[in-house]
Amino acid sequence: MSEHLDCVIIGAGFSGLAMLAHLREAGLQCVVVDRQDGVGGTWRANRYPGVRTDSDYPIYSFSFSPEVRDEWRWTQRYAPGAEVLAYLEFVTDRLDLRRDMRFGMDLQRAEFRDGTWHLTFADGSIVSCRYLISCMGILDQPIWPNVPGLDTFEGILLHSMQWPSEGVDLRGKRVGLIGLGSSGLQILPAIAPECAEVYVFQRQPNYVVDSTFFPVSDEEMELTRRDYDRIWERAKAHPFGVDMVVPDHGAMDVDDDERRRIFESKWQEGGHHFANETFHDLATDPAASEAASDFIRSKIREIVTDPVTAALLCPTDYSFNGKRVPTGHRYYETYNRPNVHLVDVKSVPIARVTRDSIVIGDSAYPLDVLICATGFDAMTGPLTRIDIVGRHGVTLREKWADGIRTNLGISVHGFPNFFMSIGPQTPYSNLPVPIQLGAQWVTRAIQFADQHGIQLEATPESEEWWAAEVDAAGRKTVMYEEGLKAKAWFFGANVPGKPRELLVYMGGGQKYQELCRAAEADGYRSFRA
Repeated sequence: MSEHLDCVIIGAGFSGLAMLAHLREAGLQCVVVDRQDGVGGTWRANRYPGVRTDSDYPIYSFSFSPEVRDEWRWTQRYAPGAEVLAYLEFVTDRLDLRRDMRFGMDLQRAEFRDGTWHLTFADGSIVSCRYLISCMGILDQPIWPNVPGLDTFEGILLHSMQWPSEGVDLRGKRVGLIGLGSSGLQILPAIAPECAEVYVFQRQPNYVVDSTFFPVSDEEMELTRRDYDRIWERAKAHPFGVDMVVPDHGAMDVDDDERRRIFESKWQEGGHHFANETFHDLATDPAASEAASDFIRSKIREIVTDPVTAALLCPTDYSFNGKRVPTGHRYYETYNRPNVHLVDVKSVPIARVTRDSIVIGDSAYPLDVLICATGFDAMTGPLTRIDIVGRHGVTLREKWADGIRTNLGISVHGFPNFFMSIGPQTPYSNLPVPIQLGAQWVTRAIQFADQHGIQLEATPESEEWWAAEVDAAGRKTVMYEEGLKAKAWFFGANVPGKPRELLVYMGGGQKYQELCRAAEADGYRSFRA
């Protein structure tokens, strides 16, 4: 393949589909390239047992296509991974996007020279384009645990992101699980019933809220279709990009009994309703955050029958919202199973992995299978693994070596006509909302650039302004101090050697969209270096 195009879009997940649909409608000649063998992005790569969304189905989908909205049928409130992947396949075929998609295309280098982006792929293919758009997502680069002897394990070694498409038979197996972020805590309840023994090696516990798997009735689906536009308007106006009501009271504005009653009601409702619809200050007031922490710790002790296990599952080093709030399904109840064993590796770390066990102190835990749900080099990892080379031969990796610099997480100085969907420093949010809005914004920006015969590229001043805004917004939240304590991924703290800085904007999705609209109304001056 050797050709010249208007746009090349890297990634065929939610972002890539939205970007292609909008740019093609604007009359641009585009192609989506993806190293996987089909559409889906994160939802094709992550097919581990128990994988599902943590947002309600109406706002974990697109609103821009009436055809898709009217014809697709969701079956569960929080859709399982296979259903999300089927939805993205449906969008691709219903909007006839597949004819402009190329799979098995592993991009190795993208270099800007002579006013054009030149792309080189692993198979030797070369493509050039005027606009290069990263839609690689935020969770594309898996991290393996840094444990001595991992490569000597002779059993089945798995990473949650690299689960075999044919599945894995765990019946009667002794299974070890390392990593208790969103992936690990979804995996555990799904595999526990079929395993002989499960050893969960926990370094740091999480505050997990339960997600209820309510089926979606025909009547509910029809009401959702009728109300899609209003649902999306409410999600766009919400700081976290969800269709929820921001409470008008803080956690300390009510007495202890009323506070517990409100917490209990939203705990029963499940999902992110607990974090977003109890009190307006769980993310900004340390006292409110600690009140939520106390409530969840009380629920853990209520649910988990063994007091020693319950105590280990209660976070004490950081408070609620110190990490992105994960959702699980009967996660805590799973520890009541006799074949599930929680092993504390904070006080006594893993010493090594042998050919058939994990060794901790003087104890060896025999294993047939070892699952590593150890997360990702989030936000920047997908972009820095490739040689993206801007003006003067500077790579994006080199540009960000001493700190991330972008304008609104969309554009980078020194990299003309290069755009990012949900790039570093974009909102901490339910992602489909900023993905769709971002695709629409980029499309209008490219149309403006073409109409005026200019290139778009963040100014140095805009990058410094935005870095300061991201830091200032983060410091107003409990996530800043508590996230550093929790070694949260949104600080890059889960990756050894990665600079500790906020990878996301915590000022609210609705505020971020205001700033994007302001840049557009100003004739994109902050994108005209």
